[in-house]
Amino acid sequence: MSLITAHRILIGTAVIFFLVFAAWELREYVRTGDGWSVVRAAVSATASIGWALYLRTVKPFEKNSDGH
Repeated sequence: MSLITAHRILIGTAVIFFLVFAAWELREYVRTGDGWSVVRAAVSATASIGWALYLRTVKPFEKNSDGH
């Protein structure tokens, strides 16, 4: 496995984690009405979007045809 593949797997896992955490916090808000749960859910959702956008930009390193 190449380093870039491992990096993509790690970032993909982070995206999933932040989505699950946002859902968890929204459920907590519905259950308890705690306003901070909404804040944490929004921050987690924003982080998930940010990591997903970053994941789309990750490209494998390509060797130049001139050997550099």
